[in-house]
Amino acid sequence: MIELLAWILSATEIWLATAIAVFLRIGACFLVLPGLGSMMIPVRVRLAAALALSLILTPAVAPLLPPMDAQVPGLAFFLTETLSGLVLGLALRLMVHALQVAGSMAAQATSLSQIMGGASPDPQPAMAALLMLSGVTLAVMAGLHLHLTGAFLRSYDVLPAGRLPGPGDLGAWGVGVVNASFRLALSLAAPFLIAATLYNLALGAINKAMPQLMVAFVGAPAITWGGLVLLALTVPFVLPVWLAAFDLVLRVPMGDLP
Repeated sequence: MIELLAWILSATEIWLATAIAVFLRIGACFLVLPGLGSMMIPVRVRLAAALALSLILTPAVAPLLPPMDAQVPGLAFFLTETLSGLVLGLALRLMVHALQVAGSMAAQATSLSQIMGGASPDPQPAMAALLMLSGVTLAVMAGLHLHLTGAFLRSYDVLPAGRLPGPGDLGAWGVGVVNASFRLALSLAAPFLIAATLYNLALGAINKAMPQLMVAFVGAPAITWGGLVLLALTVPFVLPVWLAAFDLVLRVPMGDLP
C-alpha cells in the first residue's frame, strides 16, 4: 500500500510539473497574444482560458517534453518555457502591430490621424483601431483557437522544451520579424500613400496655376472623403492579405516571413 501511494505521489508530481511547464508557455504567450491577450478582456478570463488550454494540451505535449521520471525540472527549465511562450506571442503580436502601423500611416496620409485618437486603451487613429479590430475579429472567426492549438504543438519542434535558440539566432529572427511586420504595414498602406502623393501633386499644380485660390479649403474635405471612400474600398482586399501573413506565422512561428 505504501509503495502504491509513493507511486501515485511520484506520478502526480510528474504530471503537475508537465502541466506547469505547458501553462507557463501558454500563459506567457497569452500576455501578448492578440485578441485573447487584449487589455479589454478581464485578467480572470484570460487566466481561465490559459488554464483550460493548458489542461487540453498537456496530454498531447507530455511526449514532447524531456523525461521527468528522475527529478522535477529546475527553475531554468520553467524560465525557458516562459521565454518560449513570449517569443511565440510576440511573433503574433507584431503581425497585428502591422495593422496598427498601416492604419496610422493611412490616417496620417489622408489627414484623419486626429479623429478619435484616444478611443481605445492604446491611443491611435480611428483608422488604425478599425483595422486592428477588423483583423483580430477576422482571425477569431477563422478559428484562431484551433490554429493557436496547432501552433503551440508545432512550437515544440522549433523551440524544444528546456532549450532556446542561441542569442544570435534569436536576435536575427527578431530583426527579421520586425522587418517583415513593417514591410507588411507599408504594403497594406500603399494605396493611401499613393493617393496622398497624387493628391498633393495635384494640389501643388492647382496652387501654382491659381495662387489666389485657397486650395487648402477645397482640398481638405476632398482628401478626407477620399480617404474614407478608399478605406471602404480597400479593406476587403487588405484584410485577407494580412490574414494570410498571420496564418503563416501561426503555421511556422520561427520561420522566415516573406
